[in-house]
Parts: sequence; C-alpha cells; structure tokens
Amino acid sequence: MDATQRVRAMLSFTQAAELGSFAAAARVLGISAAAVSKNVAGLEGALGVRLMNRSTRALQLTPEGGTFLERAREALAALDAAVDSVAAEHGTPAGRVRLSTGVAFGQNFLMPRLNSFVARYPDIRLEIDFDDRRVDLVREGYDLGLRGGLLKDSSLISRRICSLRQILVASPAYLAAQGVPRQPEDLARHRLIGLRFLSGRNAPWQFRDATGAIAELPITPSLILSDSLAATEAAADGLGITQVATHHAWQQLQTGRLRILLPGIHHPAPLDMAIQYPHRALLAARVRVTIDYLVQAFADEPALHADAEVLAPFGARL
Repeated sequence: MDATQRVRAMLSFTQAAELGSFAAAARVLGISAAAVSKNVAGLEGALGVRLMNRSTRALQLTPEGGTFLERAREALAALDAAVDSVAAEHGTPAGRVRLSTGVAFGQNFLMPRLNSFVARYPDIRLEIDFDDRRVDLVREGYDLGLRGGLLKDSSLISRRICSLRQILVASPAYLAAQGVPRQPEDLARHRLIGLRFLSGRNAPWQFRDATGAIAELPITPSLILSDSLAATEAAADGLGITQVATHHAWQQLQTGRLRILLPGIHHPAPLDMAIQYPHRALLAARVRVTIDYLVQAFADEPALHADAEVLAPFGARL
C-alpha cells in the first residue's frame, strides 16, 4: 500500500469509525460505501489486524482499531497542519474547527464573541457542540474544548483562561426572611440548594476554621439541581442558599438579585477554566488562531476575573 492509498484508507477508516457506518462515511467523502469498505479492508490487510467488527447494524472497533484510530487522527491532523502552514503564508487560516463547550459557558460567554471572530477569520468554519458531559476530545475528534473544573487530563494541552471562583449566594428577600448566616454552622437551619455533577457526585462545600484549616461541611440540601444556571436562578428566586461559580451569578450580583455569604470563611476547592486540545507536534493554523483569539477575548471578561476586592461590595449585610 503506497502513501496515497494509506491516506485514502485512513480517511475511510476514521470517518467510518466516527460516523458508525460505511454509508455515512461514503456520503462525507463523496465515494461509494463499497469503496469505503474496500479501503478499510485494504488497510486491515496491510496492517495484518482487524480494526473493525462489522454487522448489519453497526461497526464496532476492536482494541487494535481503537488504538489505531487515535494514531490515524494524529497523522491526518499533522497532514492538515502541514498544508495549513503553507496556505497561511499566502492567505488567512481556513477550514473546519470542531469545538466542545458546556451549555452555560458556551451560550453566555462564547456566543457573544463569535461575531468578531467571524469578521476576523471568515474562512474558518466553526462547528460547536454544547454538551455538559465529559467529552473525550481525542476519541470524538474535537480540535479543542472549553472546560471548567479540576483539569487533570495529562494527555491534553491546556491554555488557562481563568480561575473559577465559587461563592455562596442567596437573594436579599430570602436573607431578610431567614437571616444572614454568620458561621458555617448556621447553614444547618437554612434551605440549601445543592449542585450535582453529571458523574452523580455532589459539589462539596468547604470552609476555613479559626485555625486556618480547611474542611468540608456536610450539607443536607432541600433542593438538588444538575445545572449551575438553574441553581443560580433558584437562589435568586428566594429558594435558598447555593454555591456557584462567580461568572454564573455575575449578572444577578450586578442587579442586586443575589448577595454573597461568608466571604473569607467560605473556601471552595480551586477550579480552573481552560481551553484544552490534543497534544500534537503540528497545530493547524486554523486551530491555533482560534485558541489565541479565545484566550484574548476571555481575558477582557470581568465576570471571569472578579477577585475578592471586586466582589466585596456584593456581600450580604449582617
């Protein structure tokens, strides 16, 4: 199998693996399903291993197929990057960029910046998926992802956007009726709104004691939600106290619908928001300029960079 045949076969294989059928891959590649099948079979013959198990209903990757898929994506991305690097010398970056983002962050912070991005890079075609689940960027074929939380995936490169400062908030009406908690122990007599991650784990509430030690406070929420914006709105509507990232509550703090509780005592685990992308020796120009643009655009967003001094005026009055 020569180099041209290998590239054709790898394209057929990766499209079939990602789309789930030879027919779907054929439509994307503009060839027949029989040609896709022949290309994949030729690739398997050249490698001496089966990459896919076929049935009338679906394609299932073998363990060897899963390993080869990641390597094939890297090889095709490197080829794209080589082409892009030459093309960039003679024009603007062009081509598709697949991006994964959480629903709330994507709608509230990414979408407002797309007009200026499109004006600057009209030849880049963005494909954005809004999904709060943990996405495997490499396996699912994304160029980059906007992620928040404890970012530990060492197989990815991260460009940090900001720290995600978490705060305890409640509405002025709720606090007027139920009182303002002065110590973490006071929360036991309040209605609490918990946040449950898609993993099933509840977000912990942590506080600093008089000795400076940090410990988690067990809470019994009267309401548990799986969406940060829903928890923020529930607190703003007077349903209780919740813990959310500052950028989710920023608008309600500005309008006075929420106040911050126990500043200086509340000490949640440090979280980050970052742009992550697969580790590649060659990064396509279209992906590189997208990353650079977003890092700069988010650097100017006050809601993402509010520190303790900025948040001080929004504290609840005891």
